[in-house]
Amino acid sequence: MSHSSKQNDCDYEHAPDNHSHEPINDDAAYWAQKTQTIQMLLEKKGYFTADEVRREIERQDSVTPMLGARLVARAWTAPAFKARLLADGKAACRELDIDTVEIKRLAVVENTPSVHHIVVCTLCSCYPRAILGYHPPSWYKSTAYRNRVVVDPRGVLEEEFGTVISDGVEVRVMDSTADTRYLVIPVRPRGTEGWSEESLISLINRDSMIGVSFTRSPRRGSSEGYTSNAIS
Repeated sequence: MSHSSKQNDCDYEHAPDNHSHEPINDDAAYWAQKTQTIQMLLEKKGYFTADEVRREIERQDSVTPMLGARLVARAWTAPAFKARLLADGKAACRELDIDTVEIKRLAVVENTPSVHHIVVCTLCSCYPRAILGYHPPSWYKSTAYRNRVVVDPRGVLEEEFGTVISDGVEVRVMDSTADTRYLVIPVRPRGTEGWSEESLISLINRDSMIGVSFTRSPRRGSSEGYTSNAIS
């Protein structure tokens, strides 16, 4: 599901206001305490052991955004692979031995000089954990982000992430669900012609694959926007 907006044109009405918005943060401490309590109860009942929990945590911690960055770097350097990735994300992941069994459908969208995608889960916090890591950023799970980004994506990008989208670039908000998770292919930075996949991976950060930031600049090491790096 997607929602799109251009400068001064959005599918959702949002009247100007003077009140401050809720900061994008989370209530992680509350949920951490609740999770620990439930875990202790289940261990006492014999559903699993503390060692089994530890080993599962280690497995999940081994899944990092580096897997998503591998997909993006390969797509940047191999047009045929990019076409397959856009057509069937899970099948393309298998080509790189990336296990996405936990994802029912992986939809891949590509940012271009004229279209910018940003991902959200408006109902909860559905996230492509198998390729971006098992721990979504706290802001992604927050109510503030989930509610505001579909109404004012440009405002959220600029105010919360310092990401300014050029006028005339269409912004599409992709709504993740239990059945469909999204991966964004960010615009490849200029000045990286001839770079190896490993070198390109160093420019790809997690947030650029969610769509809230740009990739790092090969010149300065910071995030580069369309106006300065990807669009002439």
